[in-house]
Amino acid sequence: MAKKAPRHDVGDEGLEVGPPKEWAAGVPAVAHSLAMSYAQMGVKRTLLTLVQVNQKHGFDCPGCAWPEGRHRSPAEFCENGAKAVAEEATLRRVTRDFFAEHSVTELAGRSDYWLGQQGRLTEPMYKPSGSDHYEPVAWDEAFSIIARELRALESPDEALFYTSGRTSNEAAFLYQLMVRRFGTNNLPDCSNMCHESSGSALTQTLGIGKGTVSLDDLYKADLIFVVGQNPGTNHPRMLSALEKAKGNGARIVAVNPLPEAGLMRFKNPQKASGVAGRGTKLADRFLQIRLNGDMALFQALSKLMLEAEDADPGSVIDHEFVETHTHGFHDFEKNVRELEWEDVEEATGLPRAAVEETVQDVLGAKSVIVCWAMGLTQHKNSVATIREVVNFLLLRGNVGRPGAGVCPVRGHSNVQGDRTMGIYEKPSAAFLDALRDEFGFEPPRRHGADAVESIRALRDGQAKVFIAMGGNFVSATPDTAVTEAAMRQARLTVQVSTKLNRSHAVAGEQALILPTLGRTEKDGDRFVTVEDSMGMVHASRGRLAPASPDLLSEVAIVSRLAMRLFDQDGVAGIPWERFEADHDAIRDRIERVVPGFDDFNARVREPGGFTLPNAPRDERRFPTDTGKANFTANALDVLRLAPGRLLLQTVRSHDQYNTTIYGMDDRYRGVHNGRRVVFVNPGDLAERGIADGELVDLVSEWPDGERTAEAFRVIAYSTARGCCAAYFPETNVLVPLDSTADTSNTPTSKSVVVRLERHVAAGGAG
Repeated sequence: MAKKAPRHDVGDEGLEVGPPKEWAAGVPAVAHSLAMSYAQMGVKRTLLTLVQVNQKHGFDCPGCAWPEGRHRSPAEFCENGAKAVAEEATLRRVTRDFFAEHSVTELAGRSDYWLGQQGRLTEPMYKPSGSDHYEPVAWDEAFSIIARELRALESPDEALFYTSGRTSNEAAFLYQLMVRRFGTNNLPDCSNMCHESSGSALTQTLGIGKGTVSLDDLYKADLIFVVGQNPGTNHPRMLSALEKAKGNGARIVAVNPLPEAGLMRFKNPQKASGVAGRGTKLADRFLQIRLNGDMALFQALSKLMLEAEDADPGSVIDHEFVETHTHGFHDFEKNVRELEWEDVEEATGLPRAAVEETVQDVLGAKSVIVCWAMGLTQHKNSVATIREVVNFLLLRGNVGRPGAGVCPVRGHSNVQGDRTMGIYEKPSAAFLDALRDEFGFEPPRRHGADAVESIRALRDGQAKVFIAMGGNFVSATPDTAVTEAAMRQARLTVQVSTKLNRSHAVAGEQALILPTLGRTEKDGDRFVTVEDSMGMVHASRGRLAPASPDLLSEVAIVSRLAMRLFDQDGVAGIPWERFEADHDAIRDRIERVVPGFDDFNARVREPGGFTLPNAPRDERRFPTDTGKANFTANALDVLRLAPGRLLLQTVRSHDQYNTTIYGMDDRYRGVHNGRRVVFVNPGDLAERGIADGELVDLVSEWPDGERTAEAFRVIAYSTARGCCAAYFPETNVLVPLDSTADTSNTPTSKSVVVRLERHVAAGGAG
């Protein structure tokens, strides 16, 4: 029997589809930014707030983690950054009257967009056991409820502590400290669902689970690959960096199943050429690759480089680097030389000539950077694919020198910083030793549960309390029906949030909503810090008055909960009350526990902050098990589909960031007033006898049965043959909980085998 997720979208009765755009940003981006900001914040508040975004003495954008650089413009934000700020700094409010009017059951039937549009949460709310409504609760009582339920567990491992990427360094450090003091490493986070594959692969090959490039490196590169990424929507400020790199002479290769407007042409709204001119063509080459074909592409590029070296010894491979700094070259070489071109062409969907032309770009470049995002990280073979990216770069010494390296472009602001602070279910022994030595208790050593394992634990009754420090766990995770049922089985769910989302409506037997300050808001004279996608740590200071006098900062919430949780057995060595009052005291402890944070309080007060050490980049030192950068041999397993099937990837719309839906348009793809759509190549539609505009069900097939996402409008679109795309979270139902990447356990949301079936409406009408 097919598994179906409950429908809670707004329908597509007003859906309009036009031609996709061939460029990104420009005046329309400014107009959309201001229109949404004015609607949420009003004109004065908009002008006062946006000028503080990403400034050296302002607040860090609550959107993406793209770095700001040393020289900043007065408008250091993008369209989606403005939307994120407007959503947080909105004048709309969700009060106790709202919860009295709307039951939890009713809220569960509302769309993600509707929920998010209601405004800021204003006071703690509690859903008692047996009730279908949230009701006001005092902060002290809320903390008592949580402490009571945690103490009642048979084991600390029956509790799960989730973290979203927006949590500050200070709050994340205290959160993991509280959790480990409680006795568990159950610290799932949003990295588990996005860039965990990057961290796994890079740790194995380079010894550090982060990228190795800075913004200056991007400007110095001769060749930049942008793979599995849509910066025009997901990291728009990256377009300005690519434009600058182009101005310095770089070539750009875009690798993606979908043509992305931002990589075709960028009209920088801060330049005359972007307002009145044609802007800048970014991608010199577009490889429209088949989904899951990236491993085959990079293996083929490496194979061609080895063959070019054979033809002209000493001209291609950096033998000195390979011999001095790497391990495993011969096994890698043997594996790649045995690669069959028939497999490459089938896996990539690219003609051999296109790959051969691309390798000429590589041979003509002294310094190469490969950037990627979730288009590479959410497949079964994601870790192996990223290892092949590293192989490709190591061959010519493109790691650890200017203008070269790996650049995983992280999503949420401070998702990387949270991991640096210890938000990880598999902490290193060195980190736990430092925590023990600093705070005088023995942290648990057993690995905890990641995001997927947490859902299984709730489903199977092995976990009973779920606490989320931000985020929208229910909408972000796979297998929607399974996840929602698992969450409802919990004895207590707790959501620390700024705004309403689906996770508040999919609640446990008891549920708490704890409203917190946002990045835009003042917390007395205190500031917090974040780490961007390239390892820069800087301060963030809110400027707005809090949305309600009943809000607490994340630091205060963690500190007060810890005081209540541990008040029976003492808190020797952990001054929670002082931490709440004095963030410098937290940073002093971070300095002594986390490497790279020497003189933290002084350095973070410098304009722009400081850069964390990065051994591969700074010293060409690789802290792996071998002490060198590791080449790897990865078997190519071509994903072959049964007749009539397509390979689906989940994507975001332009009016979306992660699970937050800002609006119902995807301007660059030509979609307006709707989200329940599926993009399919016209040739694939013709083969199936399906017309553009028809209504279909998406059906995925798995060993445990089929999963169905109903009623999607077909859009004929220039995606790679054999592939299709649709928005998440609407299509999360199609991804089973047990379909995850090898090693990283990340859900396989970018390679879902589906078939299209004509939708039959209730009553039999098509």
